[in-house]
Amino acid sequence: MARAADAPVYSPQLLSGRYGSRPLKVVRRTVEVLTALGAFGLKLVLDQRRGMLDERRRLRAAELRRIFTRLGPTFVKIGQGLSTRPDICPPEFLEELAQLQDALPTFSNAEAFSCIERELGLPLDSIYSLISASPIAAASLGQVYKARLKYSGQFVAVKVQRPGIEEAIGLDFYLIRGLGFLVNKYVDFISSDVVALIDEFARRVYQELNYVQEGQNARRFKKLYADKADVLVPDIFWDYTSVKVLTMDWVDGVKLNEQEAIEKQGLKLLELVNTGIQCSLRQLLEYGYFHADPHPGNLLATPEGKLAFLDFGMMSETPEEARFAIIGHVVHMVNRDYEAMARDYYALDFLSPDVDVAPIVPALKNFFDGALNSTVSELNFKTIVDGLGAVLYEYPFTVPAYYALILRSLTVLEGLALYADPNFKVLAASYPYFAKRLLTDPNPYLRDALIELLFKDGRFRWNRLENLLVQGRKDRDFTAKDALQPVLKLLLGPDGEELRVLVVKEAVCVTEAVVLGTMIDAYNSAPVFMRTIIPNGSAISPFKLNDGEQERMLELRDRVFRIWSLLRSSENFDPSLLQPILQVLQEPEARNLGGRVVGGITQRLAARWLQQVLRS
Repeated sequence: MARAADAPVYSPQLLSGRYGSRPLKVVRRTVEVLTALGAFGLKLVLDQRRGMLDERRRLRAAELRRIFTRLGPTFVKIGQGLSTRPDICPPEFLEELAQLQDALPTFSNAEAFSCIERELGLPLDSIYSLISASPIAAASLGQVYKARLKYSGQFVAVKVQRPGIEEAIGLDFYLIRGLGFLVNKYVDFISSDVVALIDEFARRVYQELNYVQEGQNARRFKKLYADKADVLVPDIFWDYTSVKVLTMDWVDGVKLNEQEAIEKQGLKLLELVNTGIQCSLRQLLEYGYFHADPHPGNLLATPEGKLAFLDFGMMSETPEEARFAIIGHVVHMVNRDYEAMARDYYALDFLSPDVDVAPIVPALKNFFDGALNSTVSELNFKTIVDGLGAVLYEYPFTVPAYYALILRSLTVLEGLALYADPNFKVLAASYPYFAKRLLTDPNPYLRDALIELLFKDGRFRWNRLENLLVQGRKDRDFTAKDALQPVLKLLLGPDGEELRVLVVKEAVCVTEAVVLGTMIDAYNSAPVFMRTIIPNGSAISPFKLNDGEQERMLELRDRVFRIWSLLRSSENFDPSLLQPILQVLQEPEARNLGGRVVGGITQRLAARWLQQVLRS
């Protein structure tokens, strides 16, 4: 921390003071950027007019990579983001821009080694017994060497910051921030505060310039998420870390966009991407602390099949209220409850409390009624983002900075998956996690969301519960014990009367379906001659039921049996887990509830018997 005392910090006022008095430098950089990008755009227009756009695509992709490299770290960051978006860029551009992740021009070893000695205050040969003769990789803000520590013999990765990097990105952010002011003032269709978004992004980039902070980020990330066997986070060597030098465990692995190399090791890319998605969901929705820059250069597949996270310079946090609101938003989307979806935007900090959401509801309905014709799991993440984007532009939304970083994180992962499977859907891969959280999380907000999902118009939707259990079981952390007990506590709690009324009604229906369904099965398995002597019997059924009534009853019984089977077959299921439930059922409220169920069943069966007599 003493070494980090003079770490650079983003300050718009400081940048304004530094570059406001240097107009020639600002104009020179502005002309440089506009000339490079303008000339490239003109070439694309000419290629299109000449009908040579496809023929020259590879050439233009390489040219754009060189332009971004020449313009420096800020534009390299832009290129890195584009390299993971197959929905935006053609394959040739993806391949070329992917080189911006760790194949950038290097700076001299002399500068790097001098920086290490200056920052750590030790001669190089007293720290390492060997260090690679050239950088293993070069990224936007620094380059990496492979070395062996002299005191332990461990192999480590040593990241050294580029010289003059603060000056380079400072000038670019000064220019981009000026552009943001113009956008806010003159571009009406963008309702978000562009300057605020630029400031947030700039703060994240400046944090990346502080390698001590990055080491602390890595330590926190490891503590929260490396408890899973398939996630690897390298350790930091603090004695050999400073603001401009970071030393961590060396990790052998293959970048996630190198599908052929991954499969040669006997690994499956989609399984690794799914690991990344599940870990990202925990980051975004469980602890709220997430890796905001998961491009392929920062994600490695290890020979053991683990997913290794690297580069913890750009991190962000999801507010606690927003974490639960995001899950609730998914529930409201499934239910097509557009009024509740609109109200979610208050909790997500998209709208100020004084904004009326009534005009937003029809816009949400118009988009999602069309999009949800397919199941939610079939929806593409980009479809959701684009659809919501259209609504955001039309109404007074303000997109918070954390949301923009969440979109970046998830779109990067979806982009990686699309390399291996063009039909991959992030929402389908995410649904088991959402199902598990809804079934097992005791948080009141999520419990209310679960009730909202399962009950409609006073009826219990058994198909929804079955689907949640089917999806939830796909999550390796799901257990039946976690799913059962929070529901009972909610049911028997002091605020559960409204729910108890619904549960009593549904328990009576289920018991009737089980009892009568069993009798119908027994009747159908009996010899024909015996059926004729059963009172009120017929050749089809022992009961005279309305058309479709028997079918609905048997379907309900079979669905309940399937749900019980799902619970029993859950990993780590043990009948002893029901013991706490039996203890709960000894409570007065539970006995009262049981009495109401028994009374309802008695009345129902009596009514059914009377119905049979009258029909006969």
